[in-house]
Order: sequence, then C-alpha cells, then structure tokens
Amino acid sequence: MKTKVTVRTIYDCTLERAFKTPMLCDVSKIHTGYGPMPRITHCTEDENWGIPGSSKRVFALKSWVFRGGEVSMDHVLERIENKYWKIEVDQFKMPMLGFTRFTGEWTTSEIAHQRIQIIYTYTLHSSKWYFYPLNWMFTKVYWRIYMKRVLRNIQNMIATNEPYRYA
Repeated sequence: MKTKVTVRTIYDCTLERAFKTPMLCDVSKIHTGYGPMPRITHCTEDENWGIPGSSKRVFALKSWVFRGGEVSMDHVLERIENKYWKIEVDQFKMPMLGFTRFTGEWTTSEIAHQRIQIIYTYTLHSSKWYFYPLNWMFTKVYWRIYMKRVLRNIQNMIATNEPYRYA
C-alpha cells in the first residue's frame, strides 16, 4: 500500500536557496526529532550526495523506540536543477510499522521575485496489510505534522543563510 501526504509553503528567498537547502545542508538541523522520530545526528558514505544515484547512511540519537545509531539509507533518485528532487529512504534499522520505504519529493517554483512555492510530498510504502489502517493514520496525522516541522526548520536555515554541506 502507498499512502501519500503533501504540504505546501512559500519561502521568500532565491529559487536556488529554496531548492538546495533541504537536500544539501546539514540534515541534523532539518530532522530534529519529534515524538517517536529520533533526532538525526550525522551521515556517512555521503561523498557524492546530491548527485542522482548517490546515497548516504543516516544516523540518529536514541529515542523511546530506537536504540540509536544507523537509522536508514537515503538515495537521490532524481534532481532537476532548481525545480525538483526525488529521494528514497529505505533499509530502516528501527521499527517502522510495516513501512518498507519512503519516497520524498521536493518541488520548487518561482511565483514572484524572491517568492518560491514549495510542494513537499512523501509517499510511504508499506507491505503488511494488517498495518494498513495504522499506516494511513500515521501518514495523514503524524507524518504531516513532522513534515511541517521540517519545513519550518528549512525556513530557519534559509533565513540564516546556512552554508551548503554538499555540492
């Protein structure tokens, strides 16, 4: 089963900044944890991150549902400069309610000078039919809240002109 959630916002910045910040900045400042989702600490094997086909191992702090350490693997599936990112998160090392992978999409479009519309979509893929009702609720309630927190963190990074970590 696939469950999808989309959130939208507007950032007042350059198109390049809105496009690059969520994928090329320090992920530990974006995914700061919330409820059962642990705070991300760092990544490894990320030398080519940002290039389609690249991947990175993601690590997180201990939480009430996770022992800490490596949490997942992220992959860049597609990058259309200043327009669109598609990533996949898989190889989960923590309990994930039957989810097998997450597919994230980040779309940017300039609606006026220094005014960028963001469409942020996640599709959560699950494999165990008995988790489907819980998967749907998790995606539509918890994951939507989490995505809005991520958008705020990215907005703060844009406002402070956070340096890019990757090319």
